[in-house]
Amino acid sequence: MSSNTFTHLDALESESIHILREVAAECKNPAMLFSGGKDSIVMLRLAEKAFRPAKFPFPLLHVDTEHNFPEVIATRNLLAEQLGERLIVRSLEDSIRRGTIVLKKNQQSRNACQSVTLLEAIDEFGFDACLGGARRDEEKARAKERIFSFRDEFGQWDPKNQRPELWDLYNTRVHNGENIRVFPISNWTELDIWQYIARENLTLPSIYYAHEREIVRRNGQLVPVTHLTPVQPGEQVEILSVRFRTVGDITCTCPVESTARNADEIIAETASTRITERGATRMDDQTSDASMELRKKEGYF
Repeated sequence: MSSNTFTHLDALESESIHILREVAAECKNPAMLFSGGKDSIVMLRLAEKAFRPAKFPFPLLHVDTEHNFPEVIATRNLLAEQLGERLIVRSLEDSIRRGTIVLKKNQQSRNACQSVTLLEAIDEFGFDACLGGARRDEEKARAKERIFSFRDEFGQWDPKNQRPELWDLYNTRVHNGENIRVFPISNWTELDIWQYIARENLTLPSIYYAHEREIVRRNGQLVPVTHLTPVQPGEQVEILSVRFRTVGDITCTCPVESTARNADEIIAETASTRITERGATRMDDQTSDASMELRKKEGYF
């Protein structure tokens, strides 16, 4: 086979780079959401290919719940520093102090509250577009969303009122106060992401790979034992070889049992699973009052 064969990864990469450049050309003040998770790290590499050797035409923005795994935050800081790109961090703690976020209890999942801090950051910096690493295969609400997803002056998303994207033509017009969320890797799958990580030899937080960790079994999921997710009465602590398929707020992110310690082994596991990464690992997606669609309507990523 010729080394010049154009692969499906090349096609996905080309589409994503086109979208990134379209945002840079059409939007006045965009930002890229960057958490240090695997999808945002792939986005970072795509931005390098789209704009290097120049600097990115947008800053990196992270809405930090302050309940993140330390390995993810360390990777976020390392990659931003290595690239020399501007990293803006806005914390939910700041919103809590301002009173714009009121928690029912201290250790509840903060994922659903991120939309408040995100909308505050958009208003603070006047961003008219936010690039995100969401993919359609992750969750059914995300499967409904356009690549260029319009949000009104309240930051809200209406799944029944979206702009057409015929022939890959994108409408970037917004009025003052309105915003567009842009998802360049919408058409990628979890398997595509891992194949790209392997091909590009990307650095990821270590918790994406198999490691031994204390867990308890709770409501059919493996819950990591942490200061935010302590052992409950009657639960038995086990030490298992696990990895995280997706990472987020510690209080709602669960690992899966695995022995895959490198990208190739994860690719083999991913190819054989029938359970979506969020379906298997996110406790906050399991309740209707915290459903992804409801959160997105309120301004979530």
